[in-house]
Amino acid sequence: MMTTTTPAPAESDRDTRFFGQPWALAHVFGVEMWERFSFYGMQIVMVYYLYFSTSEGGLGMPESTAVSIIGAYGGSVYLATILGAWVADRLLGSERVLFYSAIVIMCGHLGLALIPGYAGVTIGLILVAIGSGGLKANATSVVGTLYGAADPRRDAGFSIFYLGINIGAFFGPLVTGFLRTNLGFHWAFGAAAVGMALGLIQYSFGRKQLPAESRVVPNPLPVPGRWIFAGIGLVAVAIIVVLVLVGVIRADNLSVVIIITVVGATIAYFAVILSSRRIDSTERSRVFGFIPLFITSVAFWSLYQQQFTVVPIYAEQRLDLNIFGWEMPPDWVQSINPVFIIILSGVFAAIWTKLGARQPSTPVKFGMGVIIMGIAFLLFLPFAGGGPHSTPLIAMVGIIFVFTVAELLLSPVGLSVATKLAPQAFHTQMVALFFLSVSLGTAISGWLAQFYDPDDEVPYFSILGAIAIVVGIALLAAVKPVLALMKGVR
Repeated sequence: MMTTTTPAPAESDRDTRFFGQPWALAHVFGVEMWERFSFYGMQIVMVYYLYFSTSEGGLGMPESTAVSIIGAYGGSVYLATILGAWVADRLLGSERVLFYSAIVIMCGHLGLALIPGYAGVTIGLILVAIGSGGLKANATSVVGTLYGAADPRRDAGFSIFYLGINIGAFFGPLVTGFLRTNLGFHWAFGAAAVGMALGLIQYSFGRKQLPAESRVVPNPLPVPGRWIFAGIGLVAVAIIVVLVLVGVIRADNLSVVIIITVVGATIAYFAVILSSRRIDSTERSRVFGFIPLFITSVAFWSLYQQQFTVVPIYAEQRLDLNIFGWEMPPDWVQSINPVFIIILSGVFAAIWTKLGARQPSTPVKFGMGVIIMGIAFLLFLPFAGGGPHSTPLIAMVGIIFVFTVAELLLSPVGLSVATKLAPQAFHTQMVALFFLSVSLGTAISGWLAQFYDPDDEVPYFSILGAIAIVVGIALLAAVKPVLALMKGVR
């Protein structure tokens, strides 16, 4: 008779000092919370800094150029996650990349706070984009190393981790918006830098408690290969500098540049995976099944990410922010979404758990998500043409509620299905493809926002809302063939 013994629990499995979770989670929770505080706090202030007149402390850019820059910046952050994951897998390991990325982010915010004008914007946004991409790519991976394979606390631990993200996203715009309104732009940028510094200090003291696994380099790059990739990197930087100097890359076309770059990367990723001899026919079919989901995801993020392009302009110019005689900073509108995410995440999780195998398939969730996102845009129409500061604040709260419902139908589901459809040999690349859909949609949101006209809003909101609804209906109509391609994955 064969007997089995249960392995003794790992030390982290016995550690329950942080709300029943390993104490090391507190350090990753903290650095991620402060990173989101600085990221969201800076991003909204940056929109106003770019297009406010110089007499108001801004740079006086055209609104179309300002939103193009913000869209390109957001797209670059998600594009940088690919680089951050590669550096972790081949050179440094996730924990080190997380730590160094936090330092880069803090330096970026310091650049925005201390260096005036276009130089500060250029240096600051580049550093924050690279750092945020590296941190976003590796924070989740580090959290995963805190739990053994059979640890039942894993899902709850990730829920606490994502709570930290939304706490930071909630307080960031509140603090920086208050400082921008009362003291000026650079005080707001400075607050983002201080927030990131606090997170970095906390993490610096606690990083030694993280498992050694978090510092492992899974697929080390040989030394000769490092020199080759370093050379490729230097050539790429040189090409970008030349294109900037000759005027091919400009502030007003940055979104287009990022769109072209991401489209190229996406086509290359799909081509490499689908042409590989390391995947079988079932895996190849599943990758083909991911393509319509990818397209739908791009359409969704093209509208959703306008929270950081069109919505700040709308909040500042069209929203009635007077509350019993007090004028609320328009920046604070960005703190509404995190509140709804915190409230609704548990609701959606409970619904999916309750439905079990009866819950809608992934293509249905994607289709409904982009349709609801289109409806959110149509909800702006009753208030179109009402003049400056005529839209009630409660209307914006309702619209952002619809934004959040759409997000929860697609965003967490997208990451999940990317891992389910991924071929064994290309697990990370499929997750990267989902992030590329976010990157492409975010860049497109910046490009689209240049067509927004506060004096004639009907065409903008109606056309984009209708396109999203059509995309969603098309996916719903194609659910059966898409599921057939997904080969048993729902």
